[in-house]
Parts: sequence; C-alpha cells; structure tokens
Amino acid sequence: MFSKDSQTRKCARQLDKMSAHVGEARRVFRECFGGTEPKIGVFAPGRVNLIGEHTDYNGGFVLPMALPLFTAIVGSPRDDEKICIITMADGADEPHRVEFEAPREGRSLTPGSPKWSNYVKGVIQHYRAGPVPGFNAVIASNVPLGGGLSSSASLEVATYTFLQQLCPDNSDPIEKALACQKAEHTFPGVPCGIMDQFISVLGKEGHALLIDCRSLEVMPLPLMDPGLAVLITNSNVRHELTGSEYPARRRQCEEAAKILGKDTLRDANLGDLEAKKGSLSEECYRRARHVIAEIERTSKAAEALKRGDYREFGTLMVESHNSLRDDYEVSCPELDELVAIVLEIPGVYGSRMTGGGFGGCTVTLLEASAAERAKELIQEKFRGSPTFYITKPSAGAGTLSL
Repeated sequence: MFSKDSQTRKCARQLDKMSAHVGEARRVFRECFGGTEPKIGVFAPGRVNLIGEHTDYNGGFVLPMALPLFTAIVGSPRDDEKICIITMADGADEPHRVEFEAPREGRSLTPGSPKWSNYVKGVIQHYRAGPVPGFNAVIASNVPLGGGLSSSASLEVATYTFLQQLCPDNSDPIEKALACQKAEHTFPGVPCGIMDQFISVLGKEGHALLIDCRSLEVMPLPLMDPGLAVLITNSNVRHELTGSEYPARRRQCEEAAKILGKDTLRDANLGDLEAKKGSLSEECYRRARHVIAEIERTSKAAEALKRGDYREFGTLMVESHNSLRDDYEVSCPELDELVAIVLEIPGVYGSRMTGGGFGGCTVTLLEASAAERAKELIQEKFRGSPTFYITKPSAGAGTLSL
C-alpha cells in the first residue's frame, strides 16, 4: 500500500500500523464517492516534545521528535470547484462531513463548525500555490485528539501535503510549516508557536530535532540507543487550547518581555527578570521565570543527549515538569500523578507533562528494560484509564502509494 520513495521508505514499518486505518478510509471513500478508488494518499505524523514547553512562541528552543502516529488523507480531484471532506478521526465533533467551494479571488473560506474542519480550511485558504481545485477526501488518524501529541498540526501538515499532490508548490519545507502555523492562528484561533508544524514536516527517523524557534535552524540529535525507550502515557484527560488559558499565557509572556525591554523572553536571563520583579505582576513574573529557565534547560538537555547522559537529561525533564506545574500552571492532578508514579521505578531517567497542558500526555525517558514495569505500575496506581505508546523517533510527512 505504501510507496517506497525516500521519505516513506524511512518509516515503512511505522506506517504498517496505519494500514488498517488507510484501508478503512479507502473503503469509506468508495462508499461515499461513487465506488471509485482514491488517487492520492498522504500522511503526516504527530509529535512528542521531550523538553522545551511553551518556549516556541517566545523565540526559544524546543526538542521534539516525530511519532509513528499519523494522520492520513486519501482523495481525488473533482472537475468542479467543490470540496467534500469526511473525517473518521475518533473524537472529532459533528458533522463528520463538510462541503464548501474552493477559495477563489473574491471568495474566501471562513472558520465555523465543525471545529475539526477549521484546521483543514485554514490550510486550504493559506496554501501558497493555486488555485486549489475541487476534491473529495477522507481523513483517518491514530493521533489521539486533545492528547498533547499535536493531532492538529498532523492534520494541517497532512492537508498541505495532500494539496501539494493536487497543485504543486515550490516544496520549501519551512514555508510549508509556516503556512500551516498561519492556518492554525487564523482559523481555529490558536496562537501556537512553530514547533508542531516544523516537526511534522521535518521529522527524521531515529532523531529528535533541536529547533531554534527564532532562527528556524534545526539540529538533528540521534536517539537510536537500543537500550533506551520513550514511553508516552496518555492520561485521557481531554483539553482544548482554544479557550482562554493558552492565549492568556502568551499575553503574559509578551507583557513580561516588554517590561524587561526585550523583543522576546529568549533575549532575557534570570538576572534581568529579578531586576524587574517589582514591575511585574506575580503571574507574569512566574510565567517569565518558567520560559527563561526552560530555554536554558532545553539547551542543556540537547548537550546531554549528544553526550548520551540520560540521567542529566532526565533530571532536566523533571525540573521542566515542576516548572510547568508551579510557575506556568498548565499541569493538572492527573499528569502530576503519572509523573510521580513513574519516577518510583528503577531505570527511569525522567518524566514530564508534554504539550500545551491541562491534560493529555506525559513523556518518560527510561531504559527499554523498564518500560513494561512502568506500564504495570501506572496501571496499578493511577486512578484514571491511561493508554501507552512505547515509541522511537519517526520521519516527517510523505506520500502513500494506493
């Protein structure tokens, strides 16, 4: 089912896990669109951020990796200018089918219901080549919605990759990521940083990526030690970043940077912050303290990973979680409980919440031999209903051979 081009070949094993989803999407496409087979298939991965949370929109560093969890889209062009899209994603709001006219001069798309369609519409509206023709498409995904693994960026990047097959652009990956970020800002209304779209586009198998969110420079860092594992634990507590909490924190960071006389908090250090503490509200001070310290932690974590010093990396992960809990106030009791449980286990280097917060997932770096014990203890002690992913870094977006 999957093509053997260079990008797809890198993650064929991971994509095998999506075969059932893609097969079901093809069946739905045939059922809903006159019995014909889709002509185009694409995928884009979700991500987990190892460290560097809420630093991207402050011009700082982040250290994510792409996951072998994907959003796939199958579809075909139409002869008219209509677009019809069906989603099969678990948890997507109703209706699961939308139809609208492709944008043209004097005819723009606008946000609306259902919420999931805004991520798709935003990408179509901001696609850099065109005009986009009409098309039919079906979306399938195994990236959990609201889990902090960037289902939204996965959908955006998959949509953009689909449009590239219909109406090729110049294939610049950075411009692609930036267009998807703009789509999320303007249609769902989430003022996200660039990390999620960047890693979904540029992910590299076997590597985490240190991303400088100011210069947009990317440094791949090997994460291929067979004795090492990354455990993602989904608390299955749902969150939505379109509420007031995420934009409020971004505003607080911008206010703090302005009072410190800096363009962004990337330019500040803790000495600058302490010198101006009296001019800041308590909330702005703590938000800024998290961001400034987190940027430094992420740089240190990248150096530790280069040296293979997983203990230091794990210590920095725990410091990051505590800062997100206490200073940035985006954790929740379930995530705090998951971190505390897993840190009891020998062979665990570190653990932290990952993603925007208010629910979702934790990420744990541990010895591969400790992964099953970690899952068992969490299932024994955690009061919720967790799900688990033991994972390795995957490649970025690509095409499928149908």
